[in-house]
Formats: sequence, C-alpha cells, structure tokens
Amino acid sequence: MEAGLLWFCNWSTLGVCAALKLPQIYAQLAARSARGISLPSLLLELAGFLVFFRYQCYYGNPLLTYLEYPILIAQDIILLLFVFHFNGNVKQALPYMAVFVSSWFILSLQKWIIDLAMNLCTVISAASKFAQLQYLWKVQDSEAVSALSWGLSAYTCATRIITTLMTTNDFTTPHNRTLTHRQMRRLEPREVTENSGSSEDALDSSLFHLGGFSDVPDNLH
Repeated sequence: MEAGLLWFCNWSTLGVCAALKLPQIYAQLAARSARGISLPSLLLELAGFLVFFRYQCYYGNPLLTYLEYPILIAQDIILLLFVFHFNGNVKQALPYMAVFVSSWFILSLQKWIIDLAMNLCTVISAASKFAQLQYLWKVQDSEAVSALSWGLSAYTCATRIITTLMTTNDFTTPHNRTLTHRQMRRLEPREVTENSGSSEDALDSSLFHLGGFSDVPDNLH
C-alpha cells in the first residue's frame, strides 16, 4: 500500500509538472499580453525552484523526489521570456539569467549557504504568491492568468509533501510545501478566471486567508 502510494505520487507529480506551466503560457499567448502576471512573483518563484533543486542535488536525495524541478525551471524561464517580450524589454532578462546561473554555483560553496537558502525559501515562496495576488488586485485583470496552472501547482505541492516525508524525512521541505499549498488553495480556478469585477471579491478572500507563491518549492510550483 505504502509503496503504491509513493509510486503514484511520484509519477503523477512528474506527469503534472511536465505540463504545469503550459496552460499559463497558452493563456499569455492567447491574450498577447503579460497583464496580470507579476514579474517579481515570477522571479521569486524561479529563485525558489532553483534553491530547492540545488538543495536536493547537494544532499543526494532520491532523484524521483525532485526530478520535476528542471522541468519547472525550464518552463518558468520560457514564461519569463514571454513576460519580458510582451513588456517590450527582452534584453532586461539577461542580467536576471546571469544572477540565476551564478547562484547555482554559489549555493553549493558552503553547507551553511545552501541550508540558509533552503530555510529562507518559506519567506521567498510566501512573498512570491503574495506578490502575484497583490498585482492581480492592483490591475483588476486576470485575462493572462491561468487558473489551471494554479490548481495543478496546489496538487503537486500536496503530493511532494507526502513523497518527501516517506523517502527522506526532511521536514524543511514539507514545511515550505505546506505553506505554498495552503496559499494556492485559497485561489479557486473559478475565481481567478472571472473578469475584473468578480476578481476583486475573489482576491479579497484570498488576501484575507494569507495569514502566513512556494511552490514550493519543496515551493515553489
């Protein structure tokens, strides 16, 4: 029973993550706009994914517990480039890419660096989701935001809590996942995809419940 649950959670997570950001990318292309997508939120989410991926590699955890992260990072990079493209400043993506690449090597220089970064992921993930919700509240337009991607992220957060506890007993990762999962569950697909008038009520409810994006990683999705 336990082995079956672990197998299902691992492979369903990988399957979902393979297409996690595709609905968001499609929504953005269909709208021909990045309106409703927060650049700071996306950058924080990408940073969280990078830290989680590096943390898992550094400690040699089982591959199936973090195999989705390279996929998510690649999808986030594509999404980030589209945001810069629709905002008319693609060249501004280069400094961010340089920072992320250098961070990959810096994180593993010392054990305390990767441990500190992992502990800070709770704050990074929360800030990411809060920045997205705050931006939606500000622009009152969710046309380019995919509710399906948010829902899939909530599912993968929940399954990764299970798989991590069952395979590594690392309580740092599930703590971050739980925070991300709780925040995503507050934003139901029906509420995100409605027009700006109804989005105000939905986001008001979401912000009210944000007592505590991160997802994640184990964030950030």
